Amino acid sequence: MSQVAWRHRLAERGIDRQLWLLVPGLACVLALFVYPFAYGIGLSFQPAEGGVFGAYRTFFADAYQRDTIATTLGLALPAAILNVAASVPIAYRMRGRFRGKRLLTTVLVVPITLGTVLTAEGLLNYLGPTGWFNRLLFFVDEPIRLTNNYWGVFFSLVITGFPFAFLLILSYLSGIDPTLERAAATLGAGRRQRFQRITLPLLAPGLATTFCLTFVLAFSVFPSAVLVGDPAGSTRVISIAAYHAAYEVYDYPLGSAIAVVMGVVELLVVAIVLGLRSLLYTGSTGGKG
Repeated sequence: MSQVAWRHRLAERGIDRQLWLLVPGLACVLALFVYPFAYGIGLSFQPAEGGVFGAYRTFFADAYQRDTIATTLGLALPAAILNVAASVPIAYRMRGRFRGKRLLTTVLVVPITLGTVLTAEGLLNYLGPTGWFNRLLFFVDEPIRLTNNYWGVFFSLVITGFPFAFLLILSYLSGIDPTLERAAATLGAGRRQRFQRITLPLLAPGLATTFCLTFVLAFSVFPSAVLVGDPAGSTRVISIAAYHAAYEVYDYPLGSAIAVVMGVVELLVVAIVLGLRSLLYTGSTGGKG
């Protein structure tokens, strides 16, 4: 059958050609995302013993496993809040014409391209007991421990998460119509008033989205917690617990159950943030955003 005849046949059946172009994409989504997701959830309900919810009971009954939720939240929430809070004033200053804007944004992309592994190795060289930071502190008797503990993982999350949050907030701020602030300035509003009453409410959707994405990125921390943290103690995050259960104990249902718990906690935090966001301004930013 010729291509023209095939198109006429599809048109007679009321099938749009663009719809057929979506079929390969939908097949890829099903194969790469939906099926593994459904398989993992189903596997978590198939433990060797303990019934359908045996793997979940094993996780929550063990304090050493259960406490990984609080440990991960204690790392991800402060890191996400700091990244977003630090990004706002810098992006606000750079949203207009700023000399060296392209150079600075290019430099900030470097930690993202390096990844968490190379960033962690850099932290060991600079913040480790024999790193440059402790060498400069010649007046200290003993080196200050900034790696292989909580702070090492926290610094790693900030270094890798700040550029991501900054670029997102800068794009949101660039989409806010600057004439709104100019109009407020002509009415006598100061810089702080213009930011609090005009820019911040319009930026609220961007802040909520950026925080959610930054939090999810930080909550899934794994390499930093192993390389510059204490994976058996203070920085034993939930991803390490899932890896230990699946690939060291070879209890795949328990590993899947921990991964499901990890996703549920992330969804709860995101739902709370988006719920609080719905109480604020919803509408157009007056510009291209």
